[in-house]
Amino acid sequence: MSRVVLLDTGPLVALLCAKETRHAWTVEQFSRLEPPLLTCGPVLAEADHLVRRAGQPGGVVIELVRRGVLKVGLDLGTEAGAIARIQAKYRDRPASLADACLVRMTELHDGSAVMTFDGDFSVYRSRGRRVIPLLQPQE
Repeated sequence: MSRVVLLDTGPLVALLCAKETRHAWTVEQFSRLEPPLLTCGPVLAEADHLVRRAGQPGGVVIELVRRGVLKVGLDLGTEAGAIARIQAKYRDRPASLADACLVRMTELHDGSAVMTFDGDFSVYRSRGRRVIPLLQPQE
């Protein structure tokens, strides 16, 4: 069984925007991974905004969900208390809603890894103390 990969905004934008500096790395990673990758609504909203600003047509982000490449793996309503706890814990970072959702998803999906470019994920912890496995470029 393959590892569950949780997708953050940066790699999603890099996948969809060829001019992004990490586009090639992201395309290579996606070619190796088995869909669907899990993500959350706030990541999709952030990515949709950023890819539109980069000149991509509307709908490219949601098309990945429609095609089964991405799957929303978190119910914000059900997990609101846990997400609020995570944001409060990391208020000094500050943890965005998308970041807090992904941290919560690591708690719900044992053994998962977060594909991200965000350095804050090296500080965030799952279930209090567990280091979150990351899939990110070696720079």
